[in-house]
Amino acid sequence: MGKSKGQALYELAKKIIPGGTQLLSKRPEMFLPGQWPSYYSKAKGCKIWDLDRNEYIDMSYMGIGSCILGYADEDVNQAVIKVVKEGNMSTLNAPEEVELAKLLIKLHPWAQMVRYARTGGEAMAIAVRIARAKSKKDLILFCGYHGWHDWYLSANLANDKALDGHLLPGLSPLGVPRSLEGSSFPFQYNDIDSFLKLIYKYKNEIGVIVLESIRNVYPKGDFFKTISNEAKKINAVVIVDEVSAGFRFNSGGAHMMFNLEPDIAVFAKGMSNGYPMAAIIGKKEVLEVAQNTFISSTYWTDRIGPVAALTTINKSIKINVPKYIGEIGRKVIEGWKLLAEKNNINIEISGISSLGHFSFNYDNPLIVKTLFTQLMLEKGFLATTDFYASYAHKKIHIERYLKAVDESFNFIGKAIKRKNLKQYLRGPICHSGFRRLT
Repeated sequence: MGKSKGQALYELAKKIIPGGTQLLSKRPEMFLPGQWPSYYSKAKGCKIWDLDRNEYIDMSYMGIGSCILGYADEDVNQAVIKVVKEGNMSTLNAPEEVELAKLLIKLHPWAQMVRYARTGGEAMAIAVRIARAKSKKDLILFCGYHGWHDWYLSANLANDKALDGHLLPGLSPLGVPRSLEGSSFPFQYNDIDSFLKLIYKYKNEIGVIVLESIRNVYPKGDFFKTISNEAKKINAVVIVDEVSAGFRFNSGGAHMMFNLEPDIAVFAKGMSNGYPMAAIIGKKEVLEVAQNTFISSTYWTDRIGPVAALTTINKSIKINVPKYIGEIGRKVIEGWKLLAEKNNINIEISGISSLGHFSFNYDNPLIVKTLFTQLMLEKGFLATTDFYASYAHKKIHIERYLKAVDESFNFIGKAIKRKNLKQYLRGPICHSGFRRLT
């Protein structure tokens, strides 16, 4: 087989773009090294066309969770095109900023103020800055994955594996000032003991507590209650990261389902269906401190972001997208379970309904994962061991996908019995975390 246009372009990209892409989660090495299509020419609904015009159904990340309605949604696109024609940027402010703030506050009655950014990582950095300014204390306790900024990666200065259990292993703090060592410490989700140990050790220094509302498992027992109670005792600001979970369970933050009232909540990804937008919402007495510290950027004032967010959120509410993607996600997760049992494949399923994951329980799981991705690609699916549901995924797509999963699991099951999995790989084994490419 000749080299695809996507792979040829990616080989060039690695020579002139450090790391090959702008996002680790989009690196072809994370999926199928040497074979992944790498680049797209068109995306619509839940379908993607590569540079060779091959058509695939995306049963993987749907724009890394950003396209909750599906690719190139007509309503969102029309709203964006309208403001593009009228002017996306000017010396004056976009009135949609105020309209979006009113909507976000309506959806989250505990909040009274809103600031904006354009990506999840920078929005989390803004939230942390505001929280430190409010508490007047530097130390951060956190749980989960929160991006690439110094405040987060500094946890790996003292222990280079501190972040390994928080989504991506191997994250390097190279370039993060050594002076930040000891300024942030991780605790594990649902592990009250690990949280309390840090509280007791550093309680007079802790100014900020950061956690995801939910990722792979639901909160248990008094986990959230304990965090809220301890935060009040030490006057720490609680930030809930809704970048991944927001607008997937309900019209707003998943924290509201669990009776968690933070001081700040951060949104991005699903709030604007593929257009850059992020929001930091919070209690007035906390968020107004943003006026006392310099937080400002030109492109946080563009018009496309707020318009895309308003259209996405209002449409999601109107057609109840959270309910739909929850149902679709559960069908896929149940399909994984049944088909794995049918084909004697040992997998472990985790995640939430619309953000499901499974892993292969074998001594060489990455070999199995790579072969699965390769087999599914041959059948016309962009697939891995994760599925991010969108409104564009319809019954026919799920049926075709599960049929392909059944066939792939059957092939893998036989190869496992013969102990010759690796001989079927057409390229290198996929990566599992952060690493240098060249």
